[in-house]
Amino acid sequence: MRAEFDWDPQKDAENRRKHGVSFAQAQQAFLDPRRLIAQDLRHSQLEPRFYCFGRVGDRVMTVRFTYRGTVIRIIGGGYWRRGRRVYETQSEVLE
Repeated sequence: MRAEFDWDPQKDAENRRKHGVSFAQAQQAFLDPRRLIAQDLRHSQLEPRFYCFGRVGDRVMTVRFTYRGTVIRIIGGGYWRRGRRVYETQSEVLE
């Protein structure tokens, strides 16, 4: 089964400008078989939001997203040190 993604084009442009990552690139984090999904408690107000921590190339990307039915709606993404630490710490625990 293949995941379907969606996003706001204006948010995508803003994310590319601020973080240098397009939402099309952010989809790749979900392909990492060792990806981690965690709930974003700070931003979950009207709907539950989540983080995906996944390796894209030789770096770990953090993607903030929500589910809209069966569609993954990307809200933001970037290469952040905190996300890399979470990914690496959890990966060590799972080994």
